[in-house]
Amino acid sequence: VDLPEGTPLEQTHRTLQALADHLETVPEVTDYQLYAGTAAPINFNGLVRQYYLRADAHLADLQVNLRHKSARERKSHEIAQAIRAPLQEIGRRYGANVKIVEVPPGPPVQAPLVAEVYGIDYAGQLALARDLRAVLEETPDIVDIDDSSEAESARLILRIDREKATRLGLDQAAIARAVATLVGGEDVGYLHRDDLKYPQPIRLELAEGDKRDLRGVLALKLRAAGGALVPLSEVVEVIESRNDPSIFHKDLLPVVFVTADMAGELDSPLYGMFDVLLRLRDDVFSPLLDAPIEQYLVNPPANPYQYSIKWDGEWQVTYETFRDMGLAYSVGLILIYLLVVAQFRSYAVPLVIMAPIPLTVIGVLPGHALLGAQFTATSMIGMIALAGIIVRNSILLVDFIDEQLAAGTEFEEAVIQAAAVRARPIMLTALAAVLGAFFILDDPIFNGLAISLIFGILISTLLTLVVIPVLFYALKYRQLAGRQEA
Repeated sequence: VDLPEGTPLEQTHRTLQALADHLETVPEVTDYQLYAGTAAPINFNGLVRQYYLRADAHLADLQVNLRHKSARERKSHEIAQAIRAPLQEIGRRYGANVKIVEVPPGPPVQAPLVAEVYGIDYAGQLALARDLRAVLEETPDIVDIDDSSEAESARLILRIDREKATRLGLDQAAIARAVATLVGGEDVGYLHRDDLKYPQPIRLELAEGDKRDLRGVLALKLRAAGGALVPLSEVVEVIESRNDPSIFHKDLLPVVFVTADMAGELDSPLYGMFDVLLRLRDDVFSPLLDAPIEQYLVNPPANPYQYSIKWDGEWQVTYETFRDMGLAYSVGLILIYLLVVAQFRSYAVPLVIMAPIPLTVIGVLPGHALLGAQFTATSMIGMIALAGIIVRNSILLVDFIDEQLAAGTEFEEAVIQAAAVRARPIMLTALAAVLGAFFILDDPIFNGLAISLIFGILISTLLTLVVIPVLFYALKYRQLAGRQEA
């Protein structure tokens, strides 16, 4: 929960309590904790998002505990989607930006959708970020929009008239110490009691209500050297100013972050990101620009002093994960090919043996669509595992054919017997792998692995029993026919 800078702690707590009153009407909520002006206990997700830095009067967290999944019908993600709109409506009444943060099923990121705004002028970056935020707000299904800019806040500077203070016999250090005590407080002693384990500090400070008006602070009178009482307003001048905004940096470059999340039928933030990306590619969305802005997906901007956008968040994690998985998949296929070459002393036979590997896609992708699951990194791990399983089945068939040919069996008969004899052990091992994958099918992280194994093994195993004998027969037929003629 983010309120405007300068919001008092009492208003922050009042906003939290209004949100909590609505949460009490949600049947799946067991309890909740309010953290106003301080950070909630840190977890891995909060560590990455730097929630431990959220310690200011206008910042708050509200942590919610749900019933066990066996005691409720809705999943936690469905509950989060259902309560987002009413909670944000309550937050708008109090001028607060309310964001629903779930425990991520994968590696945590700063936000699911992150746009990093670079440029030569930080004020221009802030203005560009506000224009980009307006574009995100107009894009369907993009929610929890925020940016790293700060609202302008007033700053009062107290300047001591040194000449006048000296004439009145007031010490400048005493004036500064008195103001600091009134506003920030000062421990003037300790109370020792038998029922307290530690001494209780006695703190001298103005009441919070009296701090709202600076005139109450400056009305304090200090005793001058001659014994007269002089109000602070006689020797202190109040100068109104503005606080300088914080400047965020990434890789030593000033940057403004625009963050958001995705909710709706297409729940992945990548869809929302590419909707915005394609729109910005064709439109000039900010008065600061005279052409569509440069956008970067993988690497930082080539010229960070030109206004540009680098997309980050779950997109960056997804890209790096699938890039590394793809490289691992390729290296695995090469190693499998080399091992099969060493086994069969042929460069063509391994191609036949590895031919069913692409057939796993026929089972994996429709399986995810059938169950309404997303293709995740664990799904890719399942495809890598399928490569080894399918090659093993192919080797069983080809090796059986070679053994039958060595025993003098006709080539056509050997191919037919291989599919018939090896079908049972191949089907049993495939069934064992499928049954094992059922135990992780409902896991929020590893369900992609289970879907890949179940549907990939079922479809590719059935196709392997047909494809391998046919391809091997086509490869060896002419070779054996030529030997018989010779």
